[in-house]
Amino acid sequence: MISFLLSVVILILGYIFYGKLVEKIFGADDNRKTPAIAMEDGVDYVPLDWKRAFLVQFLNIAGLGPIFGAIAGALWGPAAFLWIVLGSIFAGAVHDYFAGMLSLRHKGETVAEIVGRYLGVSAKMVMRVFSVILLILVGVVFVNGPAGLLADITGINQYTWVGIIIVYYILATVLPVDKIIGKIYPIFGAALLIMGVGIIVGIFAKGYTIPEIQLQNLHPSGKAIFPFLFITIACGAISGFHATQSPIMARCIRSEKEGRKVFYGAMIAEGIIALIWAAASMAFFGSTEALAEAGAAAVVVNKISVSLLGVAGGILAILGVVACPITSGDTAFRSARLAIADAIGLKQDKIKNRFLISIPLFVIGIALCFIDFAIIWRYFAWANQTLAMIMLWAAAQYLVKHRKFHWICTIPATFMTAVTITYIMIAEEGFRLSSSIGYPIGIGAAVIAIIFFLYKARKTSQKDVAVEA
Repeated sequence: MISFLLSVVILILGYIFYGKLVEKIFGADDNRKTPAIAMEDGVDYVPLDWKRAFLVQFLNIAGLGPIFGAIAGALWGPAAFLWIVLGSIFAGAVHDYFAGMLSLRHKGETVAEIVGRYLGVSAKMVMRVFSVILLILVGVVFVNGPAGLLADITGINQYTWVGIIIVYYILATVLPVDKIIGKIYPIFGAALLIMGVGIIVGIFAKGYTIPEIQLQNLHPSGKAIFPFLFITIACGAISGFHATQSPIMARCIRSEKEGRKVFYGAMIAEGIIALIWAAASMAFFGSTEALAEAGAAAVVVNKISVSLLGVAGGILAILGVVACPITSGDTAFRSARLAIADAIGLKQDKIKNRFLISIPLFVIGIALCFIDFAIIWRYFAWANQTLAMIMLWAAAQYLVKHRKFHWICTIPATFMTAVTITYIMIAEEGFRLSSSIGYPIGIGAAVIAIIFFLYKARKTSQKDVAVEA
């Protein structure tokens, strides 16, 4: 119980103090006009109040990630608390802040264009393809999941629901950001926060015991903490998907000083939600073995919600399991539209241009809805964290270029390099190498990456000094 409460306090203090430090190092400047003001077009560049922008950003990056990922991560036991807290403060929130603020500094550019600016043309071309494929995968999976659940609840054919969701996705993708997303996202974002608060209050009120932090691996199957925990809990600690979402609000916030509240703050809020669900899962089922036997994450959410909050909890659970993935899927397609528009230089102020990009995206998306995605989706986990790793390296290079303290990005970038490469080496969907081979390769890759980065950083500094002389 004490560990949980202390973890929440540390997350809040992390926002107040470390978030302020990150903002200072970046150099947020209210005298600069943001894209929302300088490039307002009534479609994607629309000034929004920071509170609305925060709730939209929160739901954009959250969805079911901090719930389902935290429940899966709880199988390792209270060690998950440490990753959620430290990951959110020093990795995830830093990642999201730089993804948003670098986009804001460069006219609301999407992640591939930002990476290209700081890591080179080759990285940009790879990221253009990589990010769009990732977004389409997210969008499609977040069609099929809710459609299947709605079919079970209503008895209406699943593909009828697929059609309804796709129509909504199209509207959310092409209409101005303030018409649908700006109106309904704050409501669902607030509901997700309220649901989290209700769950933890129920845990306390009914006398459940939240275990204290320990480094022991309690996973029922003995799966290693490194790298698997750091891949499993993504949205509640650090997630590359967020880098694809932050540019949406980078085109809407009205001043650079709002960036810490919207980007860094939304990630800390997501960390708190992940912390709540990890704690609730451990406390409610009493052991990681019982949690593993409880079934899929959606079943766990429903059991906990109904037991702690009654009928209202059941409604909130259904709302979350249905609405949250849908509200991640629609912005995934919207982000894909923006990414392609940036890549080909097609302005999106005219609706025909938006449809020109969106129609092929949805044709591909609809086709993929009829394919068994279970195997392909397993590759999303490492692809997601690889994207986070690349974004952090791009942010570190930005700081080097501007002679700022780059270690706030370099350290988490190095760590995530070790995580992702090790995972790719030993995971089932990777090369399936033994730990004795995979671990040295992953850690070695991280060491090589940091040495190469520092070498390039030194060359950049020497070049700048020579130019000044």
